[in-house]
Amino acid sequence: MSLEYPEDLRYLDSHEYVRLEGEIATIGISAFAVQQLGDVVFVELPEVNDTVTRNDRFGTIESVKAVEELNSPVTGTVIERNDAIIESPEEIADDPYGEGWLLKVRVNDPGDIDDALTAKDYSTLVAGE
Repeated sequence: MSLEYPEDLRYLDSHEYVRLEGEIATIGISAFAVQQLGDVVFVELPEVNDTVTRNDRFGTIESVKAVEELNSPVTGTVIERNDAIIESPEEIADDPYGEGWLLKVRVNDPGDIDDALTAKDYSTLVAGE
């Protein structure tokens, strides 16, 4: 898998990404995170209508190598979760920025992502890891 970081996304240094379209944020994990995790075997996500809080844990992702916390880049209400990834977590590696998304959240404040990393900044960050 090539490590690409789409320009229309913003990134956290904990390797989550967010795509903001109006007041809807799509949240997932970066290709770098997928590569570092290896084979993903389990994903725990909140339920629809649950609230997530910016910079707080909203779930976990488990691989054969590690269990990592998932942190939210925004505060808001979960309007959709990717049940296909819960059922077949290994598929996150096939398309982390497309079909491998984790949550869709109606954000309280779109400004939450203002201090998230750009694709260029995130690429520089992970190049050093």
